[in-house]
Amino acid sequence: MLRYRHRQVGTLSLLIGGAVMILLIVLLAAVETHPVGIAVLLLLLVCFVLFSTLTVEVADAEVRLRFGPGLIRKTFAVSSIRRVEAVRNSWYFGWGIRWIPGVWLYNVSGLDAIELEMSDGKTYRIGTDQPKELLSAIEAVRGTAG
Repeated sequence: MLRYRHRQVGTLSLLIGGAVMILLIVLLAAVETHPVGIAVLLLLLVCFVLFSTLTVEVADAEVRLRFGPGLIRKTFAVSSIRRVEAVRNSWYFGWGIRWIPGVWLYNVSGLDAIELEMSDGKTYRIGTDQPKELLSAIEAVRGTAG
């Protein structure tokens, strides 16, 4: 049973990415079109589509996340979560999928996240603009809701 679902839009990323793409299109139109410029534009467009949103779902047995249309996704078994807590990322951790010392981060916007420590010792952070709601949903399926 699905207990929580939220789609977060990376608004600032979309604005910056859109501005860069428009600038690149203007530059390509103003000068002779170059294959490298077109390749860069296409790469930006793919990243724009793939990383524009982050959808997080909490079901009875798993926590699922997916970027954009769902080509990039990750699933965590609730039974493997040892600890869960709300955390705040440093601004320089950035957005996207990245490894920061000791932690894998999945984020499209903002600084708030939920940190999952797994039974195998790995730690993950899921960026969210609804930290209280996401934490509560995960705690509820783990049977630890206060």
